[in-house]
Amino acid sequence: MKDIKIAIIGLGYVGLPLARLFATTYSVVGFDINQKRITELQLGKDVTLEVEENLLKPVLKQTNDTQIGLYCSYNLEDIKACNYYIVTVPTPIDKNNKPNMQPLFMASKLVGEVIQKEDIIIYESTVYPGATEEDCIPLVEDKSGLIYNKDFFAGYSPERINPGDKDHTVDNILKITSGSTPDIANKINTLYKSVITAGTYLAPSIKVAEAAKIIENSQRDINIAFVNELAKIFNLMDIDTQAVLEAAGTKWNFLPFKPGLVGGHCIGVDPYYLAQKAQQVGYHPEIILAGRRVNDSMGHYVASEVIKLMVKKDISIKDAHILVLGITFKENCPDVRNTKVVDVIHQLESYGTKVSIYDPWANPEEVMQEYGLTTTKSHPELVEGFDAVILAVAHQEFLKLNLKTMLNAKGVLYDVKGILKGKIDGRL
Repeated sequence: MKDIKIAIIGLGYVGLPLARLFATTYSVVGFDINQKRITELQLGKDVTLEVEENLLKPVLKQTNDTQIGLYCSYNLEDIKACNYYIVTVPTPIDKNNKPNMQPLFMASKLVGEVIQKEDIIIYESTVYPGATEEDCIPLVEDKSGLIYNKDFFAGYSPERINPGDKDHTVDNILKITSGSTPDIANKINTLYKSVITAGTYLAPSIKVAEAAKIIENSQRDINIAFVNELAKIFNLMDIDTQAVLEAAGTKWNFLPFKPGLVGGHCIGVDPYYLAQKAQQVGYHPEIILAGRRVNDSMGHYVASEVIKLMVKKDISIKDAHILVLGITFKENCPDVRNTKVVDVIHQLESYGTKVSIYDPWANPEEVMQEYGLTTTKSHPELVEGFDAVILAVAHQEFLKLNLKTMLNAKGVLYDVKGILKGKIDGRL
């Protein structure tokens, strides 16, 4: 095998941290079709905030084939000399909650145009079991004219990136690996083990590795759905859900899940991939889909609860001014993919209210492009007279705000995340 040269296909929340990590040991080309993204990275700027500038810039200086380091490009020619191709593109769902595999299929065809004999393609994108070998590899074969497991090989190593988490970074999360033959599986495992300080776990097959990843997020989704349903029940009984969870949490084996809006590119998406595959093989997954229904309903539930509280205080709903704090899918992170705060906003607007959105982390241009919503990064504390303030995302900046001074005399304060202390009108 010639010297290892790695191409990372897709430089988003998963691909860029992985590329930077591999670039500490190997020659890496980070490839993305988004030219703006590449230009920013070449300047040392990462809008996802996953890789700090001081970590990115020194690596970017090392670009020739004889040195280790990272070179970012949108030119297909620049990855032709690579012998490992790692695919880290997104696997979203469409408006009907059906898996959208087009980014993955496009990446597979792209690799098929440059892959050579003895090369290895590794998928990290979350998929249903069987997707790698049954759906993606045939596209590589068709484009390349090469034969799978004779001319080129494959593996699957599911990403475990947690956007915004600076403790559980890619290098200190144990990595599952797999390969299309025993020899290739060992090569792939050795490759990842050389940079992952937390170590690796070699799965017996690609399908096992795919299934392991998809159930990680499906399990979390179901557990969160359970506590979301509890929150709905306890609210009807006038019982503090947070207090109940704290009391139950004193038992050693109680699982510490909290209610909330379940969005993002993983937990809010992956169960649909598993559900579709299950239906294709003749099984209707009742628990998985029930969990999704509960979690997908929470945006409407939060909005309706806020409206009820406003009605109880004799606040006129039509043209009421409501401030929503946060639109990203999680705290202290700029990621707005599949954020369920949008569901809260749309439902509030359906009542005739006027909604303002403040998020110091989210990119206003991205929010407008994705959702058609106007957000601001301007500090709202000087604004007074809101009829309701909804803490939708627990950004650290929000904990410093004096939220009650932003409300009018009868205004409602609703804490979706359950992190505020003192008198709160409502929370999950």
